[in-house]
Amino acid sequence: MAGLSFCGNNVTKNAYSVDTGMLNNGCFVDALNLVPHVFLLFITFPILFIGWGSQSSKVQIHHNTWLHFPGHNLRWILTFTLLFVHVCEIAEGIVSNKQMDTNHLHLFMPAFMGFIAATTSVVYYHNIETSNFPKLLLALFIYWVLAFITKSIKLWKFAEYGVGVLHLRFCITALLVVLYGLLMAVEINVIRVRRYVFFANPQKVKPPEDLQDLGVRFLQPFVNLLSKATYWWMNPLIIGAHKRPIELKKIGKLPIAMRALTNYLKLKDAYEDQRNAEDPEKAPSIWRSMYRAFGRPILLSSTFRYLADLLGFAGPLCIYGIVEHLNKKPVKEGSVVPYFEVYFMSSNELLQNTSVLAVLLFLALVLQRTFLQASYYVTIETGINLRGALLAMIYNKILRLSTSNMSMGEMTLGQINNLVAIETNQLMWFLFLCPNLWAMPVQIVMGVILLYYLLGTSALIGASVIVLLAPVQYLIATKLADTQKSTLDQSTERLKKTTEILKGIKLLKLYAWENIFCDSVEDTRGKELTSLRTFALYTSMSIFMNAAIPIAAVLVTFVSHALINKSKPSSSEAFAALALFHILVTPLFLLSTVVRFAVKAMVSVQKLGEFLQSDEIGDDSWRNGDMSVSLEACKKHPGATKAINRKQPLLYQMDSYEQPARRPLRPNETEDVAVKVNSGFFTWGSNLSTLSDINICIPTGQLTMIVGQVGCGKSSLLLAMLGEMQTLSGKVYWSKLPVSEMLHEANSKNRYSVGYATQKSWLLNATVEDNITFGSPFNKQRYKTVIDACSLQPDVDLLPFGDQTEIGERGINLSGGQRQRICVARALYQNTNIVFLDDPFSALDIHLSDHLMQEGILKFLQDDKRTVVLVTHKLQYLIHADWIIAMKDGSVLREGTLKDIQTHDVELYEHWKTLMNRQDQELEKDTEIDNCQTALERKTLRRAFYSREAKNQVDDDEEEEEEEEEDDDNMSTTTSRRSKIPWRVCWQYLSSGGFLMVFLMVFSKLLKHSVMVAIDYWLAEWTAKGNVPVNGTAYGDVPVNGTAYGDVPVNGTAYGDGPVNGTAYGDGPVNGTAYGDANGYAPDFGNVTRDFVNASAAAVFSNWTNSAAGLPDSYYVPVFIILCGAGIALCLITSLTVEFLGLSAATNLHHNLLNKIIHAPIRFFDVTPLGQILNRFSADTNIIDQHIPPTLESLTRSTLLCLSAIGVIAFVTPSFLIALIPLAVSFYFIQKYFRVASKDLQDLDDSTQLPLLCHFSETAEGLTTIRAFRHESRFKQKMLELTDTNNTAYLFLSAANRWLEVRTDYLGAVIVLTAAVASIWSSGKNLPSSMVGLGLTYALTVTNYLNWVVRNLADLEVQMAAVKKVNSFLSTESENYEGSLDTSQVPEDWPQHGEIKIQDLCVRYDPLLKPVLKHVNVYINPGQKVGICGRTGSGKSSLSLAFFNMVDVFEGQIIIDGIDICKLPLQTLRSRLSIILQDPVLFSGSIRFNLDPERTCTDDRLWEALEIAQLKNMVKALSGGLDAVVTEGGENFSVGQRQLFCLARAFVRKSSILIMDEATASIDMATENVLQKVVMTAFADRTVVTIAHRVHTILEADLVIVMKRGNILEIDKPETLLENEDGMFASFVRADM
Repeated sequence: MAGLSFCGNNVTKNAYSVDTGMLNNGCFVDALNLVPHVFLLFITFPILFIGWGSQSSKVQIHHNTWLHFPGHNLRWILTFTLLFVHVCEIAEGIVSNKQMDTNHLHLFMPAFMGFIAATTSVVYYHNIETSNFPKLLLALFIYWVLAFITKSIKLWKFAEYGVGVLHLRFCITALLVVLYGLLMAVEINVIRVRRYVFFANPQKVKPPEDLQDLGVRFLQPFVNLLSKATYWWMNPLIIGAHKRPIELKKIGKLPIAMRALTNYLKLKDAYEDQRNAEDPEKAPSIWRSMYRAFGRPILLSSTFRYLADLLGFAGPLCIYGIVEHLNKKPVKEGSVVPYFEVYFMSSNELLQNTSVLAVLLFLALVLQRTFLQASYYVTIETGINLRGALLAMIYNKILRLSTSNMSMGEMTLGQINNLVAIETNQLMWFLFLCPNLWAMPVQIVMGVILLYYLLGTSALIGASVIVLLAPVQYLIATKLADTQKSTLDQSTERLKKTTEILKGIKLLKLYAWENIFCDSVEDTRGKELTSLRTFALYTSMSIFMNAAIPIAAVLVTFVSHALINKSKPSSSEAFAALALFHILVTPLFLLSTVVRFAVKAMVSVQKLGEFLQSDEIGDDSWRNGDMSVSLEACKKHPGATKAINRKQPLLYQMDSYEQPARRPLRPNETEDVAVKVNSGFFTWGSNLSTLSDINICIPTGQLTMIVGQVGCGKSSLLLAMLGEMQTLSGKVYWSKLPVSEMLHEANSKNRYSVGYATQKSWLLNATVEDNITFGSPFNKQRYKTVIDACSLQPDVDLLPFGDQTEIGERGINLSGGQRQRICVARALYQNTNIVFLDDPFSALDIHLSDHLMQEGILKFLQDDKRTVVLVTHKLQYLIHADWIIAMKDGSVLREGTLKDIQTHDVELYEHWKTLMNRQDQELEKDTEIDNCQTALERKTLRRAFYSREAKNQVDDDEEEEEEEEEDDDNMSTTTSRRSKIPWRVCWQYLSSGGFLMVFLMVFSKLLKHSVMVAIDYWLAEWTAKGNVPVNGTAYGDVPVNGTAYGDVPVNGTAYGDGPVNGTAYGDGPVNGTAYGDANGYAPDFGNVTRDFVNASAAAVFSNWTNSAAGLPDSYYVPVFIILCGAGIALCLITSLTVEFLGLSAATNLHHNLLNKIIHAPIRFFDVTPLGQILNRFSADTNIIDQHIPPTLESLTRSTLLCLSAIGVIAFVTPSFLIALIPLAVSFYFIQKYFRVASKDLQDLDDSTQLPLLCHFSETAEGLTTIRAFRHESRFKQKMLELTDTNNTAYLFLSAANRWLEVRTDYLGAVIVLTAAVASIWSSGKNLPSSMVGLGLTYALTVTNYLNWVVRNLADLEVQMAAVKKVNSFLSTESENYEGSLDTSQVPEDWPQHGEIKIQDLCVRYDPLLKPVLKHVNVYINPGQKVGICGRTGSGKSSLSLAFFNMVDVFEGQIIIDGIDICKLPLQTLRSRLSIILQDPVLFSGSIRFNLDPERTCTDDRLWEALEIAQLKNMVKALSGGLDAVVTEGGENFSVGQRQLFCLARAFVRKSSILIMDEATASIDMATENVLQKVVMTAFADRTVVTIAHRVHTILEADLVIVMKRGNILEIDKPETLLENEDGMFASFVRADM
């Protein structure tokens, strides 16, 4: 019993006597302290374990959390502090107990029970809180009171007997008294607020609104403190991801406080508050608004950051202590106090105990990591909130941008996209990093002070080395950013070229120009690779610098120490100094990155400011005049947000919105004019009026037509009426609706909206149905009528999912006519009183036009008595017009009815008549051609879809084979597949980098890490030789922190959740790398530094340490220097090899991809959506270029480091291996679950980002339409939803990263603890202390690199998907370019005559599809003009493609001038024929480049061609003539002019065969007639094959071929065919008369 008596059994004094009074027996007081703890345990255990299930919650919430009682967080913090103090108390008790002769249990037993009771109190409280049962808190209240009383008694007795502050136990007791008192206060507060004990009516509580909404799944703001700190609430999500992928449904909605709207209002208010009345022009400061809206969380995050940094310094200090005191007897400073008869320690004494220090080190590590992650999380959340707010601000501004800004190019789409994709992200990243800006200087100052304290002046000299070399790092970092920028410019340029190629691929193939364009892309790619090379070089340099700086610093420090002090530092000082250097290097390194980001953020803010200040569309620019009130109101209403008109309070807007209906209308307002313009002068912003002196009326309920030549301002007139142009003078009046209709339509929100169809069709990325209904309620009858009127039914039937098929940018590519008809359908479907149609027939053939005119405009719209304004070139429709406005050169020539014009302006009427007659003759031809155009569009669709079916929708799945595999597997196998790493793809990637590079990389990496270990081992050997073996030791420990820091940068990045995402936005790289190469350098430097520092430093100082022992340092030092040198060199080599391996892989992959795609058969482009191909060239190439190499580098490094570290620890203390097993298992599961969840979340983030960006660019493109329809508020709503969805995904992604890091950091801390305990425990068993040092040093590195291994694995997995996608395209078949004839066998001037023989020709688009031409036989004499006509799908266009061998000719042959074209090399064949396509394609560059990219023709020849095409005068007028600029897609010319350029292009190539594929579809009549003549004269001696829309174009032909279903039906002279009245051709002609 002697061993375990409670009060100890001291023979001399009876410990149990209470003669002097109960409370004077110290042991009794301690026993009294046990009472409250035991009481609590007895009461709470039954409550916790019994009947807990039966307690049903008063408030049903789906989460089992969340009604926080008041003071919730404070209570958790106090309880954790209490637990820590209890741990100290236990430690103090145990250490004091060792000083006594016998065991005194009362020294530590009550403390131990207190610890258990405190833990129980938290568990108990948590359960009460979740079940919302406050009455049970009474038990806790009683406990705090009792504990407070008993501890106070103890404190009072201590004071009475003169135990004071010098004794540790007194301090601990005092602290406990304070803590119990505070907890008691918290409890009283709960009683006060919730009124649950003595009050009659306890307060009813509702959970926060978010928690009543079952959709909110992001619980971080609502869980308890422990769960917040460790992200415990994420467990179900992350573990569940293993079973089935995380979908958008699973991550739910954002809590209200994080939604874009909430934050937008915050930021907007802060922004608007700064506008002052005196100086309204002065732009509010964005910085200040950001600070006002988001300053508080940033301060909170900075606080966490400071705490983490300060705790970081505990590491070196603990190490100092452990090494100093290992194997030394602690000095007794305490004393035995009378009355208590027990030993009281001094505070110092406890800290000399190595085991205590090891535990403290562990706790410091855990806390430091927790604070660090908390700081990261808060900044990320704030950054995301800021981004949401900025996006909403930008979007609101876009909706109010003046159109002239957009069209005059002051604000291009590109700039807007950059604002959205890049600038907002830059600001978000800056916010992520800004706590570093003020935390780092503090860290540096603290570090230097501690160093000075340890080593004196020499430390300052060493630190100055770091400071002096920092600018070099900054320089490298800025260089990196610059190269990044130039790389970005080059890749944008390359993408632009690639996009143009892909859009005009058909033309390039037909003209055999693909190689010219391919070379130009390769050329740009070459420049891009040059900057990538520089980039790789700088990256490697930066990694190298990070390795070299610490070594230099340590060397200088210890050398100068030796010179100044003439003595060696003790080993404990040396190791602690080493650790401090580590801590210092990190912030210095990171500072350059942060400063660079700050600079970028400033630029971004400046751009944003300019954008927010740019011109807006005038508030009243439309519909002013005497009815401005009501119009204002309607204009203002749709947004229903403050954004629309900040001058009026919302309430007033709402009131005025109701006004029109209540106000009695004056008769003159209901007159028959819907819109009236009075002496209007309008401009697009250059102050030159585009439209001058406009006086027009648009009669209500009538059909008004606006006619005039190309470019005379017809479209501008519509926009001027819509208020999109700047008004120089004059007014636009809009009448209001008659009362009856007002009431009738009171519920229709589109009262004042205008149905508007632009000339350049604008589609949303949505289904066909959504594009047509455009947010109006779906009405089946109406929808069907509209679809029929626009003859969309056949097209819809062809689409794979009917009208539920996605179209638009990312959907299926429709042809011009189909897009236009959908836009017209949208204008018709909307229930608006006024409809503006801007040239709706331009891309339609005659049948469709007639049908649309009759069914849609005359019937559907006029029956509804809607006011219609129609801009058109088709004069034959003028007879239907109720009112005609003729325009010329920006002013109105005439207005009136057709009758008026006939009587008053005979000349104009005659002019029209001649044109109309021509049109009538042409009608026959029209039918033809037109039919054919629609046919062609439909055919293209059909082709696209057959083939899709044939390919079994493989392409539709974005070639993700995984998806398919998963569908047919059951769940269990998919999970295993989802957690597998794609080794095969990795291998494909590496092998495309070249085997030599791979070998070099692997070899140098292994060598480098072996050298690292060798350096450290040598160091240990050397220090062990010293006289005081002990010292060497535990030093190693230091780095822990040090590196722990290392992580910061990384982490910082890791913040990064970024890089990857980044990509999606073009910005990726920037983030990724700039920041930090997140993967790139940071860790590197961590390890490198760590190793080196230790190494060299130790080297140096051991040198001094041992000189005393008189060992031959001359033997150790050189070896050491050689090893260090080798290490540095290898560092440089490895960083270079990885970067350049990545480069060569990127080069090869892009080169192969480009060549494969450009030479793919035309079929491939019909089947594969353009967006998908472009993604390979943009996002995927970007990932391969810039993200994979750093990830790979980081992954290999951190993995090798962890492995070598574990090896070393096991070598030093083999007992560590036992502890390693459970650690390894837990690590395996953490990484397994995290990788799967992270991949899903990253995919979600990427997939939700794209729609957001698209929505922005879509809005900017369709501004006029959205504003005409008055749909701003609907689009805003959609933008907010898209932003929130993306932010949810991003938040979850960063929370998942925090989840991982907290867990791996804790694992690391456990490793440090086990290593420390193992070495302390074995230090007695003759383990040289230098080895202990070595082991601990390595244990510390593990902490930092564990999470990097997992993060990099996950990133690499996601990034490898890009390689996989690129590879899937590399397997496409190419066209057969060779041909069986040699080029030399083909005569230079072939085909000299243009004789064509078609024999038994059969053609199909794909071996899997049916033939489109069956056994066609034709003979065409040289110089004949041949017309081909036929219904949709009859195979006319297929025949034209067959001449160019673009389709699969599987039987028969085409012989041109005696040579079978199938035997010719494609290049030769296609370069000798010319074709004019129906869709005009122009490339950006000069006019000369567009006519003759090969640069083979003289200027005269080009001018001649332009003259033939009626363009000579126009081109002469342009600045630069032939070298005048053509913008992307030829947007700076009208559609008609573009078509004429395409004709000129065909004339430039003087081939004897010309094929015209519906070439005159988009030209006005007058121009077309000229052309017909020209073609007949200029090509008098050549063979011309015309595929006709309008039959009249081929009535003069020498030969007409009528086709049906791939067969020739009739073939003869047109006159002969017309004689046969029952013939197909005759019926075509009749249909057109």
